[in-house]
Amino acid sequence: MVRTRRIWVTAAAVLALAGGVSGTTAHAQQVLAATESGGKLPPGWRIDDGRSAPELVWRSGRQVPMGDARVEFRSDGRLLGVPKPERDGHTFRLGLEAARTGDLKDLQVWSGGRRLDTSSPVTTSPTPAARPPAPLPADPVDPGKPGRYRTTTGSYQLKSVRLPGFSVPVEMSAVVVAPTGISGPRPLALFLHGRHATCYTPHGDDGEAAGAWPCPIGSIAVPSDRGYLRDQRLLASQGYVTVSIAANGINGQDWQAEDGGAQARSSLIRLHLAQWADWARHPQRAPRIVREAPRADLSRVLLIGHSRGGEGVNRAALDSLYPPPADQDGYHGAVRWHISGTVLIGPTVFGQNPVPDVPSLTVLPGCDGDVSDLQGEVYVDGTRAVSAGKALHSAVFVIGANHNFFNTEWTPGQAQAPAEDDFYDDGDHPDPVCGKHAATRLTADQQHRAGSTYIAAAARLFVAGDDKVRPLLDGSGRRAPSADPARVLSHAVGANRGAGFLPDGGVTVTGGRLCAAVDPAPAKACLGQGAEGVSPHFAQWETGREAGRHAVALRWTATGARTRVAVARPVSLHGSEALALRLFVPPNSRGTKLDVSVTDTHGRQATLGRVGIDGLPGSDRTASYWAREVRVPLTAARRAGVDLRSVKSLDLTSRSASGQAWLMDAWGWRPGTPAVRAAALPRVDIGRLTVDEGDSGVRTYRVPVRVSGQGSGRVRVYVVDPATGEAGDRLVTVRPGGHDIDVPIEVKGNTRYGTDVPYDVLVKAVHGAVVGSYRGGLTVRNDDPAPTVTVTPLADRVTEGEALKWRISLSEAADTDIATLFVPVPVSGPELSTKDVDPQWLAGTSGAEPDPERPLSKVDGLYLWLDVPAGKTSLDVTIPTVKDQVRESAETVSFQQTDDSDRPLPGGLVLTGTVLDAS
Repeated sequence: MVRTRRIWVTAAAVLALAGGVSGTTAHAQQVLAATESGGKLPPGWRIDDGRSAPELVWRSGRQVPMGDARVEFRSDGRLLGVPKPERDGHTFRLGLEAARTGDLKDLQVWSGGRRLDTSSPVTTSPTPAARPPAPLPADPVDPGKPGRYRTTTGSYQLKSVRLPGFSVPVEMSAVVVAPTGISGPRPLALFLHGRHATCYTPHGDDGEAAGAWPCPIGSIAVPSDRGYLRDQRLLASQGYVTVSIAANGINGQDWQAEDGGAQARSSLIRLHLAQWADWARHPQRAPRIVREAPRADLSRVLLIGHSRGGEGVNRAALDSLYPPPADQDGYHGAVRWHISGTVLIGPTVFGQNPVPDVPSLTVLPGCDGDVSDLQGEVYVDGTRAVSAGKALHSAVFVIGANHNFFNTEWTPGQAQAPAEDDFYDDGDHPDPVCGKHAATRLTADQQHRAGSTYIAAAARLFVAGDDKVRPLLDGSGRRAPSADPARVLSHAVGANRGAGFLPDGGVTVTGGRLCAAVDPAPAKACLGQGAEGVSPHFAQWETGREAGRHAVALRWTATGARTRVAVARPVSLHGSEALALRLFVPPNSRGTKLDVSVTDTHGRQATLGRVGIDGLPGSDRTASYWAREVRVPLTAARRAGVDLRSVKSLDLTSRSASGQAWLMDAWGWRPGTPAVRAAALPRVDIGRLTVDEGDSGVRTYRVPVRVSGQGSGRVRVYVVDPATGEAGDRLVTVRPGGHDIDVPIEVKGNTRYGTDVPYDVLVKAVHGAVVGSYRGGLTVRNDDPAPTVTVTPLADRVTEGEALKWRISLSEAADTDIATLFVPVPVSGPELSTKDVDPQWLAGTSGAEPDPERPLSKVDGLYLWLDVPAGKTSLDVTIPTVKDQVRESAETVSFQQTDDSDRPLPGGLVLTGTVLDAS
């Protein structure tokens, strides 16, 4: 079986390439070259044959539950790609197409900001138990109280649908909970669960859940759509018609979708909404439970999504305002509904392109063990300056909540299928914040009650328009008693926040540091080295270095240290009541105090007040560097005669002896929730073109880009070089129908064998635009046959102490490394043993020791990865033997070529050698 790497293709992209890494699923960076000098992958890793290229394989010692965060392979800190999971829950495979030369270094497996291939570091000294913060004052409005309506529950199942890119149809089924005893149309709340196991075997052992679709015979579907019945009943009691839709068919296939299934989930949501629109017009055609429910008012729709379901509802809201390309979409009808808002629970945000003009609430679980980097914060931060900024985008941080327990069907003791706590905890070294018995950890019922309460709060604000509930969501520092004892903190952007100080918007910082949210250089990165845990604000995207994402880092060692943030253009705080700042300090820290001052363009300055900030409970396994919202009134500025129409700088002055802090932004603030109208914006979608390499000449292809909608806007485009993994970026102004994003790729044809090469292009909205399909590019497909591999013995009968030697030859040179994997097989007669070969060779090839003595065919992990470099036609491989004092007969060793499953290939190539006694 031939294995390959590297094809020669050149890119003439319009963007100059700068530092970064690739995020492609099929773009592995490097392959281990195990020649006669030997090469060794870390434990748990191997390289297998693939259909078109070798595969890098990692097998986990413990089952990796099917979750929402993507599993990622990294090498030397750089993203290799997103591997395909096997059904066993332990094995992950990544195709090594277009691999760069050199060895794989420091291989790691990550998921949602958490490393999977190593145990959590054991703290040498005891970590103090975390303390929950004091309860916030209660808000007069408590949306967690049940309403006055009784409820009814039922379900429907329609014909399955086919979605683009998925080979198996996806189910159209849902559970409905609706109010009774009520007349007239009622708002609709639609729930979409996240990525979880799709099927399970009843009465089986724990762990008998899998991600297949359709479910194999003997197993049944995991009812993830029934996991929000408590939330549905609360909303239904308050007058909402609710529906929770199933998406197991997407979960079982989304590994093959470039966007992780976001577009497919959007299509499924809108297909259900279209059915509800039909049923509203023709109730006699509706399923029984829908006929028994009040008519749904499709002008008032709330979408609630958990995990990848959160990214799905964000995309559905986007697609409802700005239609996607027809060939990428599973819904092709009219939009007969209005999305009033979204609730995103522990969401993924692979695209990092939130819809700016639909209000949103993002729930961040402080003990999330799945999407553990809390990347959903981007649904708040990523909307700043993209559009008019009138939509409220809120994040609530739920201390002690994990990922799974918002869904009862993912909760042990409540679920029908096997379920677990996603925050894995070492019983010998429990996490001080998220361990099962930590004072800050919530029980499953406490967590779910808090989730229900804040879903209802969003419904009351976004759909019912009740501004009295806003202080629970917008950083005003109020709590909903129904969520007790959970500690829920909030901050927000948008709504009645006016102009402000945004580190991404061209500011000058003195006495502090304008830092990069994502940068491999510790001196530039906001957190850098030494941070325990991570920040949701700095969640990494698909590039190792990202432009346009900044914060202001403060560090001081004395009282009175001042950091000034000056804007290029004066900002107006006129009409605002207060200045709202989003600041965070290190987890578990106490007593940070800062004076806040502003200066106008005339030099008049006023100290607005003093703010105090405590760190969130955190550990090295949590994402607790999260901003608290603090406000200072503008009264002092008016009294001092500061021209609030023309403010040029913001000062933060330390009033504690030492400390650190990070400023995310500061805004003019006043109460209220303004009406939101979606702006007419251009939409960008990147496609992927696959072309044959050709036999000769140079052809230029362009990455397909579609710009639709209205107006013009700016996006940032990244182009990834497959030879280096580095990404360059450029700001581009786009217009509907234009060709502003122009990425030409030159492909040189030849008749030598190579691998497929993907050129990846990524795009992110900056201002006045939205992005749907955020990644695409060009894949250059090899169209030449692989060379024939032969084996020639050079020294296959030697005396002990000499080296066995063979030559691997190719019928012609290739434009990629050609590798063949051999494993030892038993022989008839005496076999070469672990004490007959050089112990350093044995250790370097397999990691094994000579003792106890055993035949080479019995050594676990012993294989020969024989790699003929690109442009070469042969490779010599040796096995050094050792001379001993034992009289023995001739001994033989045989290595046989393997098939795709690493089993000896019948009729394949064989390396056979015999070693004679020297005495």
